[in-house]
Amino acid sequence: MATIKDVAREAGLTVGTVSRVLNNRGYISQATRDKVYEVMKQLNYQPNEVARSLSKQKNNTIGVIVPHIVHPYFAKLISNLEKAASDCQYKILLCNSREERERELEYLDMLKSNRVAGLVLCSGTVKTEALAALGIPVITIERIAGSGTASVECDNYQGGILAAEELIRCGCKSIINFGGVEKNEMPADDREAGFLDTCKKHGVTGTSWKSEENEYYTMEYHEYIEKMLKENPKTDGIFASSDLIAAQVLQVCAKLGIKVPDQMQVVGFDDVNISSLTTPPITTIHQPVAEMAKTAIELVIRSNQGELVPTKTVLPVNLVKRGTTV
Repeated sequence: MATIKDVAREAGLTVGTVSRVLNNRGYISQATRDKVYEVMKQLNYQPNEVARSLSKQKNNTIGVIVPHIVHPYFAKLISNLEKAASDCQYKILLCNSREERERELEYLDMLKSNRVAGLVLCSGTVKTEALAALGIPVITIERIAGSGTASVECDNYQGGILAAEELIRCGCKSIINFGGVEKNEMPADDREAGFLDTCKKHGVTGTSWKSEENEYYTMEYHEYIEKMLKENPKTDGIFASSDLIAAQVLQVCAKLGIKVPDQMQVVGFDDVNISSLTTPPITTIHQPVAEMAKTAIELVIRSNQGELVPTKTVLPVNLVKRGTTV
């Protein structure tokens, strides 16, 4: 079985240099990193992760807690977090909390026991005291930061403005926002605020409806959407706070005989795969998920290395026009 000394000898480097590459410590040129990983592959060398974590007190693993793994947005986010971590020679340890507080606390204990380098938190039920007790960087994505080290968000308020402006440009006079979740405060609530402020500014009737927690967890909105449309028959525009909801809006409209975009204009949010797979494809607000994931991973690593990092990073959004608006 190959050892670190074998890797160093074959690569023409010192054991210390190879160790710094493996532990992502200090400046190492990309050429040197590539050489070390090439030799490791040739020799089939596998670092002893347990020994490394014991010696360093922390390892090259970043914990990730999400409330869903099948939701299109979180599936895209997880994929990009894994890629961003891998690009920095880190791995992720993924935890699916289902927004259950006890489950999240259990995961926090597990992550602490595994000596992770930091945590990317995308679920928001844990109290700030539990996060502070971890003693590692905690970066939140689209969640209220609390006592976390830093937060990463998209410009949700601007997204609400862009969605309302697109619907108003299309001639909509009575617009509904299918918005956030009752009793669940999060930065995405600013989408509603931007939407309502813009409707008011242009003298257009804009109303917002929040879904129940069960609808969020099950990702089933059809009954909720149908009820709202039947109660508000003059509605001619809808801003859905996710592409998942927007896709279900299209299905409900088809059931009720409402033609999109002829009789109803629809704008979603996120720009995940589903937005381009529906008929018609969904006009949506592009959330820069890849950039947000990369930023979160970089903030974990920089903070873990003792750097001061910005407490809040907000990334821009933009409108992607497709077939649900004219």
